[in-house]
Amino acid sequence: MASKEKREKIFASYPIPKAVAALAVPSVLSSIVNVIYNMADTYFVSLMKDTEATAAVSLTMPVFLFFVAFGNIFGVGGSAYISRSMGEGRKDRVKKISSFAIFSSILSGALLLALILIFIKPLITALGSTGAETTEYAYGYLKYIAIGGPMIVTSITASNLVRGEGGAKESMVGMMIGTVTNIILDPVMILTMKMDVAGAAIATVIGNVVSVVYYAIYLMKGNSILSCNPKRFAVNEGIFKNVVSIGIPAAVNNILMSLSNIIMNNFMKGYGEVAVAALGIAMKVNMLIVFVQMGIGMGIQPLIGYSYGAKNIKRLKGVIKFTILCTVIFGSVLTLLYFLFADNIINIFNGEHDPAVTEYGVTILKGLMVAGPFIGIMFTFNFAFQGMGKPIPTLILSLGRQGLIFLPLLIVMNKFVGFDGIVYAQPTADLVCVVLAFIMFLIVVKQQKKKDMISEKASE
Repeated sequence: MASKEKREKIFASYPIPKAVAALAVPSVLSSIVNVIYNMADTYFVSLMKDTEATAAVSLTMPVFLFFVAFGNIFGVGGSAYISRSMGEGRKDRVKKISSFAIFSSILSGALLLALILIFIKPLITALGSTGAETTEYAYGYLKYIAIGGPMIVTSITASNLVRGEGGAKESMVGMMIGTVTNIILDPVMILTMKMDVAGAAIATVIGNVVSVVYYAIYLMKGNSILSCNPKRFAVNEGIFKNVVSIGIPAAVNNILMSLSNIIMNNFMKGYGEVAVAALGIAMKVNMLIVFVQMGIGMGIQPLIGYSYGAKNIKRLKGVIKFTILCTVIFGSVLTLLYFLFADNIINIFNGEHDPAVTEYGVTILKGLMVAGPFIGIMFTFNFAFQGMGKPIPTLILSLGRQGLIFLPLLIVMNKFVGFDGIVYAQPTADLVCVVLAFIMFLIVVKQQKKKDMISEKASE
Protein backbone atom coordinates (compact mmCIF):
# COMPACT_ATOMS: atom_id res chain seq x y z
CA MET A 1 0.00 0.00 0.00
CA ALA A 2 1.46 3.34 -1.08
CA SER A 3 2.37 5.70 1.73
CA LYS A 4 1.03 9.24 1.98
CA GLU A 5 4.55 10.54 1.25
CA LYS A 6 4.94 8.43 -1.89
CA ARG A 7 1.58 9.58 -3.27
CA GLU A 8 2.67 13.18 -2.69
CA LYS A 9 5.92 12.55 -4.61
CA ILE A 10 4.01 11.07 -7.56
CA PHE A 11 1.99 14.27 -7.80
CA ALA A 12 4.80 16.75 -7.23
CA SER A 13 8.18 15.40 -8.38
CA TYR A 14 7.96 12.17 -10.44
CA PRO A 15 8.98 12.56 -14.13
CA ILE A 16 5.83 13.00 -16.20
CA PRO A 17 5.91 9.59 -17.98
CA LYS A 18 6.54 7.84 -14.64
CA ALA A 19 3.82 9.84 -12.84
CA VAL A 20 1.29 9.21 -15.62
CA ALA A 21 2.14 5.50 -15.63
CA ALA A 22 1.85 5.26 -11.83
CA LEU A 23 -1.65 6.73 -11.89
CA ALA A 24 -2.99 5.82 -15.34
CA VAL A 25 -2.00 2.12 -15.49
CA PRO A 26 -4.03 1.15 -12.38
CA SER A 27 -6.83 3.40 -13.63
CA VAL A 28 -6.85 1.68 -17.04
CA LEU A 29 -6.83 -1.72 -15.35
CA SER A 30 -9.73 -0.51 -13.19
CA SER A 31 -11.60 0.53 -16.33
CA ILE A 32 -10.96 -2.86 -17.94
CA VAL A 33 -12.16 -4.51 -14.74
CA ASN A 34 -15.26 -2.30 -14.91
CA VAL A 35 -15.91 -3.43 -18.49
CA ILE A 36 -15.51 -7.07 -17.46
CA TYR A 37 -17.87 -6.35 -14.58
CA ASN A 38 -20.52 -5.08 -16.98
CA MET A 39 -19.85 -7.79 -19.56
CA ALA A 40 -20.03 -10.63 -17.05
CA ASP A 41 -23.80 -10.44 -16.64
CA THR A 42 -24.36 -10.33 -20.42
CA TYR A 43 -21.98 -13.25 -21.02
CA PHE A 44 -23.44 -15.62 -18.43
CA VAL A 45 -27.02 -14.64 -19.31
CA SER A 46 -26.19 -15.43 -22.96
CA LEU A 47 -25.38 -19.01 -21.87
CA MET A 48 -29.09 -19.40 -21.12
CA LYS A 49 -29.43 -19.39 -24.94
CA ASP A 50 -32.47 -17.13 -24.63
CA THR A 51 -32.44 -14.01 -26.82
CA GLU A 52 -35.20 -12.40 -24.69
CA ALA A 53 -33.05 -12.72 -21.56
CA THR A 54 -30.06 -11.09 -23.29
CA ALA A 55 -32.34 -8.34 -24.60
CA ALA A 56 -33.69 -7.74 -21.06
CA VAL A 57 -30.21 -7.15 -19.63
CA SER A 58 -29.44 -4.81 -22.55
CA LEU A 59 -32.67 -2.88 -22.01
CA THR A 60 -31.98 -2.29 -18.32
CA MET A 61 -28.43 -1.02 -18.89
CA PRO A 62 -29.58 2.63 -19.00
CA VAL A 63 -30.94 2.34 -15.45
CA PHE A 64 -27.61 0.98 -14.20
CA LEU A 65 -25.99 4.03 -15.81
CA PHE A 66 -28.15 6.26 -13.57
CA PHE A 67 -26.51 4.68 -10.53
CA VAL A 68 -23.12 5.24 -12.16
CA ALA A 69 -24.13 8.86 -12.76
CA PHE A 70 -24.85 9.53 -9.09
CA GLY A 71 -21.64 7.76 -8.12
CA ASN A 72 -19.81 10.15 -10.44
CA ILE A 73 -21.49 13.26 -9.00
CA PHE A 74 -19.85 12.64 -5.65
CA GLY A 75 -16.95 10.47 -6.80
CA VAL A 76 -15.61 12.44 -9.77
CA GLY A 77 -16.55 15.80 -8.26
CA GLY A 78 -15.05 14.80 -4.91
CA SER A 79 -11.90 13.37 -6.50
CA ALA A 80 -11.23 16.54 -8.52
CA TYR A 81 -11.69 18.80 -5.49
CA ILE A 82 -9.57 16.52 -3.29
CA SER A 83 -6.56 16.61 -5.67
CA ARG A 84 -6.76 20.42 -6.01
CA SER A 85 -6.99 20.76 -2.22
CA MET A 86 -3.93 18.53 -1.81
CA GLY A 87 -2.02 20.73 -4.27
CA GLU A 88 -3.02 23.74 -2.18
CA GLY A 89 -1.90 21.95 1.02
CA ARG A 90 -5.47 21.88 2.49
CA LYS A 91 -5.52 18.33 3.91
CA ASP A 92 -8.15 19.02 6.58
CA ARG A 93 -10.55 20.07 3.83
CA VAL A 94 -9.86 16.74 2.08
CA LYS A 95 -11.36 14.88 5.04
CA LYS A 96 -14.52 17.00 4.90
CA ILE A 97 -14.86 16.53 1.13
CA SER A 98 -14.56 12.75 1.33
CA SER A 99 -17.01 12.43 4.21
CA PHE A 100 -19.53 14.60 2.37
CA ALA A 101 -19.15 12.56 -0.82
CA ILE A 102 -19.52 9.15 0.83
CA PHE A 103 -22.63 9.91 2.89
CA SER A 104 -24.26 11.83 0.03
CA SER A 105 -23.76 8.81 -2.24
CA ILE A 106 -25.52 6.53 0.27
CA LEU A 107 -28.50 8.89 0.49
CA SER A 108 -28.80 9.36 -3.30
CA GLY A 109 -28.63 5.59 -3.85
CA ALA A 110 -31.46 5.12 -1.37
CA LEU A 111 -33.53 7.76 -3.23
CA LEU A 112 -33.01 6.00 -6.57
CA LEU A 113 -33.97 2.69 -4.94
CA ALA A 114 -37.32 4.11 -3.82
CA LEU A 115 -38.11 5.77 -7.15
CA ILE A 116 -37.30 2.69 -9.26
CA LEU A 117 -39.32 0.30 -7.11
CA ILE A 118 -42.32 2.66 -7.22
CA PHE A 119 -42.21 3.17 -11.01
CA ILE A 120 -40.59 -0.10 -12.13
CA LYS A 121 -43.33 -1.32 -14.51
CA PRO A 122 -43.81 1.89 -16.56
CA LEU A 123 -40.02 2.30 -16.53
CA ILE A 124 -39.51 -1.09 -18.20
CA THR A 125 -42.03 -0.14 -20.88
CA ALA A 126 -40.25 3.18 -21.43
CA LEU A 127 -36.95 1.32 -21.83
CA GLY A 128 -38.33 -0.31 -24.96
CA SER A 129 -39.55 -3.72 -23.79
CA THR A 130 -42.18 -5.25 -26.09
CA GLY A 131 -42.47 -9.00 -25.48
CA ALA A 132 -43.97 -10.41 -22.27
CA GLU A 133 -40.97 -12.67 -21.61
CA THR A 134 -38.46 -9.82 -22.07
CA THR A 135 -40.52 -7.67 -19.69
CA GLU A 136 -40.56 -10.40 -17.05
CA TYR A 137 -36.80 -10.87 -17.26
CA ALA A 138 -36.21 -7.10 -17.12
CA TYR A 139 -38.42 -6.81 -14.02
CA GLY A 140 -36.43 -9.48 -12.17
CA TYR A 141 -33.09 -7.90 -13.06
CA LEU A 142 -34.07 -4.31 -12.35
CA LYS A 143 -35.70 -5.04 -8.99
CA TYR A 144 -32.52 -6.41 -7.46
CA ILE A 145 -30.25 -3.81 -9.08
CA ALA A 146 -32.45 -1.14 -7.45
CA ILE A 147 -32.25 -2.82 -4.03
CA GLY A 148 -28.47 -2.76 -4.28
CA GLY A 149 -28.49 0.84 -5.50
CA PRO A 150 -26.97 2.49 -2.37
CA MET A 151 -24.03 0.07 -2.45
CA ILE A 152 -23.49 0.53 -6.21
CA VAL A 153 -23.37 4.32 -5.90
CA THR A 154 -21.14 4.21 -2.81
CA SER A 155 -18.72 1.75 -4.42
CA ILE A 156 -18.26 4.03 -7.45
CA THR A 157 -17.87 7.10 -5.23
CA ALA A 158 -15.30 5.49 -2.94
CA SER A 159 -13.27 4.18 -5.87
CA ASN A 160 -12.99 7.70 -7.32
CA LEU A 161 -12.14 9.32 -3.98
CA VAL A 162 -9.32 6.87 -3.29
CA ARG A 163 -7.96 7.49 -6.79
CA GLY A 164 -8.23 11.26 -6.17
CA GLU A 165 -5.75 11.13 -3.28
CA GLY A 166 -3.28 9.18 -5.42
CA GLY A 167 -4.30 5.67 -4.32
CA ALA A 168 -4.76 4.40 -7.89
CA LYS A 169 -3.66 0.85 -6.97
CA GLU A 170 -5.98 0.69 -3.98
CA SER A 171 -8.86 1.98 -6.10
CA MET A 172 -8.14 -0.77 -8.64
CA VAL A 173 -7.98 -3.50 -5.98
CA GLY A 174 -11.38 -2.50 -4.61
CA MET A 175 -12.97 -2.73 -8.04
CA MET A 176 -11.17 -5.98 -8.82
CA ILE A 177 -12.42 -7.66 -5.64
CA GLY A 178 -15.99 -6.71 -6.56
CA THR A 179 -15.58 -7.93 -10.13
CA VAL A 180 -14.08 -11.29 -9.14
CA THR A 181 -16.95 -11.78 -6.68
CA ASN A 182 -19.47 -11.00 -9.43
CA ILE A 183 -17.80 -13.34 -11.95
CA ILE A 184 -17.72 -16.20 -9.42
CA LEU A 185 -21.35 -15.74 -8.40
CA ASP A 186 -22.80 -15.18 -11.90
CA PRO A 187 -22.63 -18.79 -13.18
CA VAL A 188 -23.63 -20.14 -9.76
CA MET A 189 -26.76 -17.98 -9.49
CA ILE A 190 -27.75 -17.83 -13.18
CA LEU A 191 -27.04 -21.40 -14.29
CA THR A 192 -26.62 -23.62 -11.21
CA MET A 193 -29.31 -22.09 -8.99
CA LYS A 194 -31.54 -21.35 -12.03
CA MET A 195 -32.20 -17.75 -10.92
CA ASP A 196 -31.91 -16.49 -14.53
CA VAL A 197 -31.31 -12.75 -14.99
CA ALA A 198 -32.33 -12.02 -11.38
CA GLY A 199 -29.28 -14.05 -10.31
CA ALA A 200 -27.07 -11.83 -12.47
CA ALA A 201 -28.40 -8.74 -10.70
CA ILE A 202 -27.91 -10.24 -7.23
CA ALA A 203 -24.32 -11.19 -8.12
CA THR A 204 -23.68 -7.60 -9.25
CA VAL A 205 -25.05 -6.19 -6.00
CA ILE A 206 -23.02 -8.56 -3.82
CA GLY A 207 -19.89 -7.63 -5.77
CA ASN A 208 -20.49 -3.95 -5.00
CA VAL A 209 -21.09 -4.71 -1.31
CA VAL A 210 -17.71 -6.47 -1.16
CA SER A 211 -16.04 -3.44 -2.80
CA VAL A 212 -17.61 -1.04 -0.30
CA VAL A 213 -16.38 -3.17 2.61
CA TYR A 214 -12.83 -3.09 1.17
CA TYR A 215 -12.86 0.71 0.80
CA ALA A 216 -14.27 1.15 4.31
CA ILE A 217 -11.42 -0.95 5.75
CA TYR A 218 -8.88 1.01 3.66
CA LEU A 219 -10.16 4.34 4.98
CA MET A 220 -10.19 3.20 8.61
CA LYS A 221 -6.63 1.79 8.57
CA GLY A 222 -5.14 5.26 8.78
CA ASN A 223 -2.91 5.26 5.69
CA SER A 224 -5.29 7.60 3.89
CA ILE A 225 -6.02 11.29 4.31
CA LEU A 226 -9.65 10.60 3.40
CA SER A 227 -12.38 10.20 6.00
CA CYS A 228 -15.71 8.36 6.28
CA ASN A 229 -16.38 9.79 9.73
CA PRO A 230 -19.89 11.37 9.81
CA LYS A 231 -18.53 14.03 12.18
CA ARG A 232 -16.42 15.33 9.25
CA PHE A 233 -19.51 15.74 7.05
CA ALA A 234 -19.80 19.33 5.82
CA VAL A 235 -21.47 21.20 2.96
CA ASN A 236 -20.04 24.63 3.73
CA GLU A 237 -16.59 26.07 2.89
CA GLY A 238 -17.43 25.64 -0.79
CA ILE A 239 -17.49 21.84 -0.49
CA PHE A 240 -20.97 21.28 -1.90
CA LYS A 241 -20.45 23.81 -4.71
CA ASN A 242 -17.02 22.54 -5.79
CA VAL A 243 -17.97 18.85 -5.68
CA VAL A 244 -21.30 19.22 -7.44
CA SER A 245 -20.11 21.75 -10.06
CA ILE A 246 -17.70 19.13 -11.45
CA GLY A 247 -19.70 16.05 -10.48
CA ILE A 248 -22.91 17.07 -12.25
CA PRO A 249 -21.32 17.44 -15.72
CA ALA A 250 -19.73 14.00 -15.22
CA ALA A 251 -23.12 12.61 -14.20
CA VAL A 252 -24.86 14.36 -17.08
CA ASN A 253 -22.69 12.35 -19.45
CA ASN A 254 -23.88 9.10 -17.83
CA ILE A 255 -27.52 10.20 -17.71
CA LEU A 256 -27.47 11.31 -21.33
CA MET A 257 -25.72 8.05 -22.22
CA SER A 258 -28.60 6.29 -20.50
CA LEU A 259 -31.24 8.32 -22.32
CA SER A 260 -29.49 7.96 -25.67
CA ASN A 261 -29.34 4.18 -25.15
CA ILE A 262 -33.08 4.20 -24.51
CA ILE A 263 -33.69 6.14 -27.74
CA MET A 264 -31.32 3.87 -29.67
CA ASN A 265 -33.13 0.81 -28.29
CA ASN A 266 -36.46 2.24 -29.38
CA PHE A 267 -35.12 3.03 -32.87
CA MET A 268 -33.56 -0.41 -33.08
CA LYS A 269 -36.85 -2.11 -32.13
CA GLY A 270 -37.96 -1.49 -35.72
CA TYR A 271 -35.41 -4.14 -36.73
CA GLY A 272 -36.63 -6.68 -34.14
CA GLU A 273 -35.51 -8.11 -30.78
CA VAL A 274 -32.48 -9.63 -32.53
CA ALA A 275 -31.20 -6.16 -33.47
CA VAL A 276 -31.80 -4.92 -29.90
CA ALA A 277 -29.80 -7.85 -28.51
CA ALA A 278 -27.00 -7.19 -31.05
CA LEU A 279 -26.91 -3.50 -30.13
CA GLY A 280 -26.57 -4.38 -26.44
CA ILE A 281 -23.69 -6.76 -27.16
CA ALA A 282 -21.87 -4.32 -29.47
CA MET A 283 -22.27 -1.44 -27.00
CA LYS A 284 -20.84 -3.52 -24.18
CA VAL A 285 -17.94 -4.72 -26.33
CA ASN A 286 -17.31 -1.11 -27.38
CA MET A 287 -17.10 -0.22 -23.70
CA LEU A 288 -13.61 -1.76 -23.64
CA ILE A 289 -12.05 0.82 -25.96
CA VAL A 290 -14.10 3.64 -24.42
CA PHE A 291 -13.21 2.68 -20.85
CA VAL A 292 -9.50 2.13 -21.64
CA GLN A 293 -9.32 5.61 -23.14
CA MET A 294 -11.41 6.99 -20.30
CA GLY A 295 -9.20 5.19 -17.80
CA ILE A 296 -6.07 6.91 -19.09
CA GLY A 297 -7.75 10.30 -18.81
CA MET A 298 -9.25 9.43 -15.43
CA GLY A 299 -5.82 8.40 -14.15
CA ILE A 300 -4.30 11.82 -14.84
CA GLN A 301 -7.19 13.79 -13.35
CA PRO A 302 -5.67 13.86 -9.82
CA LEU A 303 -2.27 14.75 -11.30
CA ILE A 304 -3.83 17.61 -13.25
CA GLY A 305 -5.77 18.76 -10.19
CA TYR A 306 -2.68 18.73 -7.96
CA SER A 307 -0.59 20.58 -10.56
CA TYR A 308 -3.32 23.17 -11.02
CA GLY A 309 -3.76 23.63 -7.27
CA ALA A 310 0.01 24.04 -6.92
CA LYS A 311 0.00 26.50 -9.89
CA ASN A 312 2.45 24.33 -11.85
CA ILE A 313 0.97 24.96 -15.32
CA LYS A 314 4.09 23.75 -17.15
CA ARG A 315 3.77 20.30 -15.57
CA LEU A 316 0.03 20.32 -16.29
CA LYS A 317 0.58 20.91 -20.03
CA GLY A 318 3.30 18.25 -20.16
CA VAL A 319 0.97 15.69 -18.59
CA ILE A 320 -1.76 16.43 -21.14
CA LYS A 321 0.59 16.18 -24.16
CA PHE A 322 2.04 12.84 -23.02
CA THR A 323 -1.40 11.45 -22.20
CA ILE A 324 -2.84 12.33 -25.62
CA LEU A 325 0.03 10.46 -27.27
CA CYS A 326 -0.74 7.40 -25.15
CA THR A 327 -4.47 7.47 -25.94
CA VAL A 328 -3.90 7.69 -29.71
CA ILE A 329 -1.52 4.71 -29.65
CA PHE A 330 -3.77 2.52 -27.49
CA GLY A 331 -6.89 3.57 -29.38
CA SER A 332 -5.35 2.70 -32.75
CA VAL A 333 -4.17 -0.73 -31.60
CA LEU A 334 -7.53 -1.68 -30.08
CA THR A 335 -9.45 -0.41 -33.11
CA LEU A 336 -7.33 -2.57 -35.42
CA LEU A 337 -7.90 -5.65 -33.27
CA TYR A 338 -11.66 -5.05 -33.20
CA PHE A 339 -11.81 -4.77 -36.99
CA LEU A 340 -9.78 -7.95 -37.47
CA PHE A 341 -11.68 -10.12 -34.98
CA ALA A 342 -15.16 -8.52 -34.89
CA ASP A 343 -17.05 -11.78 -35.60
CA ASN A 344 -15.22 -13.70 -32.87
CA ILE A 345 -15.66 -10.93 -30.33
CA ILE A 346 -19.43 -10.59 -30.93
CA ASN A 347 -19.96 -14.36 -30.77
CA ILE A 348 -18.38 -14.52 -27.29
CA PHE A 349 -21.61 -12.90 -26.05
CA ASN A 350 -23.90 -14.48 -28.65
CA GLY A 351 -24.80 -17.63 -26.72
CA GLU A 352 -26.92 -19.16 -29.51
CA HIS A 353 -24.46 -18.02 -32.20
CA ASP A 354 -27.49 -16.60 -33.98
CA PRO A 355 -26.14 -15.49 -37.40
CA ALA A 356 -28.52 -12.51 -37.46
CA VAL A 357 -27.22 -11.30 -34.07
CA THR A 358 -23.64 -11.75 -35.32
CA GLU A 359 -24.29 -9.82 -38.54
CA TYR A 360 -26.01 -6.92 -36.79
CA GLY A 361 -23.43 -6.91 -33.97
CA VAL A 362 -20.40 -6.82 -36.30
CA THR A 363 -21.89 -3.95 -38.34
CA ILE A 364 -22.66 -1.92 -35.21
CA LEU A 365 -19.26 -2.60 -33.62
CA LYS A 366 -17.28 -1.59 -36.72
CA GLY A 367 -19.32 1.57 -37.01
CA LEU A 368 -18.63 2.52 -33.40
CA MET A 369 -14.89 1.94 -33.96
CA VAL A 370 -14.58 4.79 -36.48
CA ALA A 371 -13.74 7.20 -33.65
CA GLY A 372 -11.70 4.62 -31.71
CA PRO A 373 -8.19 6.04 -32.27
CA PHE A 374 -9.20 9.61 -31.39
CA ILE A 375 -11.85 9.44 -28.68
CA GLY A 376 -9.17 9.38 -25.96
CA ILE A 377 -8.18 12.95 -26.88
CA MET A 378 -11.61 14.15 -25.84
CA PHE A 379 -11.50 12.18 -22.59
CA THR A 380 -8.03 13.55 -21.77
CA PHE A 381 -9.20 17.14 -22.14
CA ASN A 382 -12.45 16.40 -20.31
CA PHE A 383 -10.70 14.95 -17.26
CA ALA A 384 -8.17 17.78 -17.41
CA PHE A 385 -11.06 20.26 -17.20
CA GLN A 386 -12.43 18.32 -14.22
CA GLY A 387 -9.07 18.36 -12.45
CA MET A 388 -8.74 22.10 -13.04
CA GLY A 389 -12.21 22.70 -11.63
CA LYS A 390 -13.64 24.02 -14.93
CA PRO A 391 -17.32 22.98 -14.92
CA ILE A 392 -18.42 24.81 -18.10
CA PRO A 393 -16.09 23.02 -20.60
CA THR A 394 -16.84 19.71 -18.85
CA LEU A 395 -20.58 20.33 -19.11
CA ILE A 396 -20.33 21.34 -22.78
CA LEU A 397 -18.52 18.11 -23.67
CA SER A 398 -20.95 16.01 -21.65
CA LEU A 399 -23.99 17.69 -23.21
CA GLY A 400 -22.42 17.50 -26.66
CA ARG A 401 -21.24 13.88 -26.78
CA GLN A 402 -24.46 12.26 -25.61
CA GLY A 403 -26.96 15.09 -26.04
CA LEU A 404 -26.85 18.30 -28.04
CA ILE A 405 -24.67 16.85 -30.81
CA PHE A 406 -25.42 13.13 -30.62
CA LEU A 407 -29.22 13.08 -30.27
CA PRO A 408 -29.97 15.41 -33.23
CA LEU A 409 -27.50 13.39 -35.33
CA LEU A 410 -29.19 10.16 -34.25
CA ILE A 411 -32.68 11.39 -35.12
CA VAL A 412 -31.69 12.95 -38.46
CA MET A 413 -29.40 10.11 -39.56
CA ASN A 414 -31.97 7.48 -38.61
CA LYS A 415 -34.60 9.27 -40.66
CA PHE A 416 -32.51 9.67 -43.79
CA VAL A 417 -30.05 6.75 -43.61
CA GLY A 418 -31.93 4.19 -41.50
CA PHE A 419 -29.99 1.48 -39.69
CA ASP A 420 -26.57 2.87 -40.68
CA GLY A 421 -27.64 6.24 -39.33
CA ILE A 422 -28.21 4.74 -35.88
CA VAL A 423 -24.81 3.04 -36.03
CA TYR A 424 -22.71 6.03 -37.15
CA ALA A 425 -24.36 8.79 -35.11
CA GLN A 426 -22.21 8.15 -32.01
CA PRO A 427 -18.76 8.05 -33.71
CA THR A 428 -19.67 11.20 -35.67
CA ALA A 429 -20.58 13.00 -32.43
CA ASP A 430 -17.35 11.75 -30.83
CA LEU A 431 -15.17 13.19 -33.60
CA VAL A 432 -16.94 16.56 -33.40
CA CYS A 433 -16.36 16.61 -29.64
CA VAL A 434 -12.64 15.88 -30.08
CA VAL A 435 -12.28 19.09 -32.10
CA LEU A 436 -14.48 21.00 -29.66
CA ALA A 437 -12.42 19.83 -26.65
CA PHE A 438 -9.16 21.00 -28.25
CA ILE A 439 -10.60 24.45 -29.00
CA MET A 440 -11.93 24.83 -25.45
CA PHE A 441 -8.58 23.84 -23.94
CA LEU A 442 -6.83 26.56 -25.93
CA ILE A 443 -9.39 29.06 -24.62
CA VAL A 444 -8.96 27.89 -21.00
CA VAL A 445 -5.15 28.14 -21.23
CA LYS A 446 -5.39 31.65 -22.73
CA GLN A 447 -7.75 32.74 -19.94
CA GLN A 448 -5.46 31.27 -17.28
CA LYS A 449 -2.42 33.11 -18.70
CA LYS A 450 -4.39 36.36 -18.62
CA LYS A 451 -5.47 35.71 -15.02
CA ASP A 452 -1.87 34.94 -13.95
CA MET A 453 -0.61 38.15 -15.57
CA ILE A 454 -3.21 40.19 -13.68
CA SER A 455 -2.23 38.49 -10.41
CA GLU A 456 1.48 39.18 -11.02
CA LYS A 457 0.82 42.87 -11.70
CA ALA A 458 -1.34 43.15 -8.58
CA SER A 459 1.40 41.63 -6.41
CA GLU A 460 4.08 44.03 -7.70
